[in-house]
Amino acid sequence: MRPENPPGEPSMLKNTGKSRVLIVDDHPLVRRGMAQLINQEADLHICCEAGNAEEAMAAIRNCTHDLAIVDISMEGISGIELVKAFKARNGNLPVLVMSMHDESLYAERALRAGAKGYVMKQEAPETILAAIRQILRGNIHVSDKIRARMLRQITDGHTQNDASSLNKLGDRELEILQFIGQGFTTIEIAEKINRSIKTIEAHRANLKKKLGLKDGAKLVHFAVQWVARSGIANPDGPGE
Repeated sequence: MRPENPPGEPSMLKNTGKSRVLIVDDHPLVRRGMAQLINQEADLHICCEAGNAEEAMAAIRNCTHDLAIVDISMEGISGIELVKAFKARNGNLPVLVMSMHDESLYAERALRAGAKGYVMKQEAPETILAAIRQILRGNIHVSDKIRARMLRQITDGHTQNDASSLNKLGDRELEILQFIGQGFTTIEIAEKINRSIKTIEAHRANLKKKLGLKDGAKLVHFAVQWVARSGIANPDGPGE
């Protein structure tokens, strides 16, 4: 099944009564799979697809959507930054972040950025569809695990991981720390997020400072151990 419309371009579907969904993911197979899942539903339709932030912003300029589904890891700006850009341009557009990244690290960041929900790509199709419909009804969707943690934070009056130095990191820094832990080199990270080597080196220096690590070797060790503890998948694999 080929995508119904090129990335960033609206479909010609009109007046069907279906909720119009924008999918933003840099993997064509993921977009195709989501289109197959969603388009078979009586009340949902993928009206636009985008492979990066530029295409996504073009899509929301050219088409009206009821919901956007956004991945976190993309070339250029991250999905979290794209959520912020969506909110700045169209604060009424609800966004569901759907990612392979550990929800315990990214779900609350996504909500703070303006998303209305977070779901892991590993979840069953029924869970993903339920998340979409819950957000379309005006509700927030997070897993039971994240909901319980957020309630504990409210009742306890503090963040569970206040002591964790990871909370000091920005969204891009956390993403780069993950890439380091997965074995990607500075050059490979620069290529993945479409930034200069100098920029990645600056991020690495900031990571060492914020995490209290003396050198690059300790940063790599910390990142590898963190990725291993978090169980974060590495679908692409580092280069040789």
